[in-house]
Amino acid sequence: MIKQQSSKSGKSLFLFLSLFLTTLLSFQSFKKVQIEDLKIEGSQLFSREDLLKNSSLNLPNRLIFIKTKYIENELIKNLSLKNISVSRQIFPFGLKFLIQTRQPIANGEKIVNNKKIFGFIDSQGFFIEKKFADVSNFEELNLNIYGWDENIRKTLSEILKSHKKNEIELVKISFSPNGFITLEEKDLKKILLGYNPNLIETQLLIIKSFKSQIKNNITNKIHNIDLIDPNNPKIKVFKP
Repeated sequence: MIKQQSSKSGKSLFLFLSLFLTTLLSFQSFKKVQIEDLKIEGSQLFSREDLLKNSSLNLPNRLIFIKTKYIENELIKNLSLKNISVSRQIFPFGLKFLIQTRQPIANGEKIVNNKKIFGFIDSQGFFIEKKFADVSNFEELNLNIYGWDENIRKTLSEILKSHKKNEIELVKISFSPNGFITLEEKDLKKILLGYNPNLIETQLLIIKSFKSQIKNNITNKIHNIDLIDPNNPKIKVFKP
């Protein structure tokens, strides 16, 4: 008899605690998030105001109604981030932003509405505006990229792979407004690649081959290398 009473009391306590926790969680999830409830981890570069300004997050707003995935996509794009995780938290209450920034490997320039905007480029070809660049462990960058545009990012990332592997030593990459690609290599000087991004892989292999075969005393005589037609590469030298 005593065991039955004890068992009933245990079940009642469990049901009471479950109901209490459910009510508390429900209350917390409908509580309004204020700006001071935003918690930022992973980077000290951004403020709470930056997160609000560069997303559709409006505060105060009830925690349960905040669309975290949508906000993540906005902030990745608008703040040039590599990744960000936005999660709702009940205890402690608020929104947690775990930020992963991009690491610059080159200076960059793009033109928006006929205005030059200076920043940096990462290894995947993404543009990072200066105000959003993490320069805490910054080293001097010897590569400059001109004419950046979202449409050329994939092509640029292929070129940067060879540069990163030290297969070629680029000092400048230029994309003209009409899509003409020009490289400047430390030893091989100016390299004309042309308009066709589908040829990049072949062209880079040719540059790598030239780099390993052409002797230093010859590189001083090179004016430019024309790889617009990779099946018919041309080397133009300075006239004696």
